[in-house]
Amino acid sequence: MTAKGFASADDLSDKTVTFEEIGPGLYAYTAEGDPNSGVIVGDESVMIVDAQATPVMARNVIARVREVTDKPIRHLLLTHYHAVRVFGASAFEDAAIIASDMTRDLIIERGEQDKASEMGRFPRLFRAAESVPPGLTWPTITFPNELRIFLGKREVRLLHLGRAHTAGDVVAHVPDADVVFSGDLVEYRSACYCGDAHFTEWPGTLDRLAALRPRALVPGRGAALKTPAKVAEAIALTRDFLATLYESVHASVARGRSLKEAFDAARAAMDPKFADFAIYEHCLPFNVSRAYDEARGIGWPVIWTAERDRELWRELQE
Repeated sequence: MTAKGFASADDLSDKTVTFEEIGPGLYAYTAEGDPNSGVIVGDESVMIVDAQATPVMARNVIARVREVTDKPIRHLLLTHYHAVRVFGASAFEDAAIIASDMTRDLIIERGEQDKASEMGRFPRLFRAAESVPPGLTWPTITFPNELRIFLGKREVRLLHLGRAHTAGDVVAHVPDADVVFSGDLVEYRSACYCGDAHFTEWPGTLDRLAALRPRALVPGRGAALKTPAKVAEAIALTRDFLATLYESVHASVARGRSLKEAFDAARAAMDPKFADFAIYEHCLPFNVSRAYDEARGIGWPVIWTAERDRELWRELQE
């Protein structure tokens, strides 16, 4: 078997950015499977959902915002702690940085390791790494389960609906338009990254998201979902991805298979349905490793490091 290039190290092609309105004053910044950002324009100010990987990339988001409004950007929501979402935060100079309490705890516990890990996995997204200030990105406002922010008269509900992609995931719900910005809780025709996931809790968190009955939704990766039917499709695809993966790995653990055997079995189950999804190959070893741990009773995800990433890749993909 030909060795596969590590994670997304060989993915050097720039993606086409789409910036589109999905509701009144609500915009999706998407880029063919790269991490998405969201824009919420109120009558007095603007909230950004997820900062991108570097300040240079964040300034591309800001430039798009300035095409539609000159209102100040007062709030930046970090839907979770992963570096590709947060390290562009310094570009939003006057914005309060908001995250869940748990996201802040995860930054304390594993932020440095995650930064080094993600930069190694996806160098294209960090080509402007020199623009990232030293240290980690810290929220200035945190909350346990729910926070209401008013951009003038427009309300944004920030909700920690449960553990899923990480233990600290947050969604932004704009009630007046029935629009949700989900972060990586939902993906659309992109692999779910599950290296820090809670597989058995993620479906229940999706249930609580679906109960909001969004008319439109911006997923963590993939195209904006502009109808209820598309939202339902994306949630169903996310559920199927998680179930196919975890059920396969859980069965392997029950049979006493090794991690490599579980990986091969998971690939056989996953490839026919998901091999054409964005970042599928990148995610699969990390996804199977985390599923294997959870199926063996390891409830809290093991911290990823750049060294652990490479060792796992050699074990499973080469």
